[in-house]
Amino acid sequence: MQLQSLVENELPLVEQLVREAGALVRNFYENGVEVAWKGVNDPVTAADHAANAHLVAGLRAAFPEDGILAEESADNAYRLNRKRVWIVDPLDGTKEFIGKIGEFAVMVGLAVDGAPVLGVVYQPVADVLYRGVPGEVAEVVTQGKPAPLAVSDVSDTAAMRLVASRSHRDPLVSSVCAELGITRDRPSGSVGLKVGLLATAVCDLYIHPSPGLKEWDTCAPEAILRAAGGAISDSWGNPLQYNKADVRQRQGLVASNGRLQSEIVSATARAAEAAGYRSETGFW
Repeated sequence: MQLQSLVENELPLVEQLVREAGALVRNFYENGVEVAWKGVNDPVTAADHAANAHLVAGLRAAFPEDGILAEESADNAYRLNRKRVWIVDPLDGTKEFIGKIGEFAVMVGLAVDGAPVLGVVYQPVADVLYRGVPGEVAEVVTQGKPAPLAVSDVSDTAAMRLVASRSHRDPLVSSVCAELGITRDRPSGSVGLKVGLLATAVCDLYIHPSPGLKEWDTCAPEAILRAAGGAISDSWGNPLQYNKADVRQRQGLVASNGRLQSEIVSATARAAEAAGYRSETGFW
């Protein structure tokens, strides 16, 4: 696989699709939309479906041989035999969308042989787009102006700034923060936007030792964070895997600037195991 080819061919097309989907989402956001429920505490709107349909149609037309895994599309086993799989979250942060908080994003990632190699995350309300191809491109484009992405160089856990979930902070996060001496945090919706805060050195770590994450939540953000020099793993330090039959990221997530990733992972694993969780089964 030629990374430069991804930058020249796939990345511009994906950026265009994501911006177009973002315009659809923003229109719903400004004009109102009804909410349905896929399950307990799991809302979905017409904006999710419209963005999903646009992204999937565009990717399928451009890359007909690739697999696609999209949150609002029926899944099938076809993708499991594909080397390249596009992983789509049409509206990451639906609760923030419904609550009229602008912290939601459109996200598309590309996984090759189970590893993320390209990611685009777009926040429509602020017109901020993060793009990453590890080893090639790490940029944030704010209202048309690009700037390089780079994680912070903070190497003392007590000095680190945590980005925390606005809508569903888990008690285990507080346990890890207490052990590591972390006292500063910033709430945010959307996994993609949380990782964006790491990739722009606004925050230094993000932990999610709990259920809820699926492949479409983490693929594009992981590619961007790695491109920016950060580190990401599950809560026990294992690589996140993509294009699995079970799309849940069962073992949660630890993301950081990479300076103390192993120390943060160790604290997270200890907190999880003290609460009765095990790496083999994860959080759900």
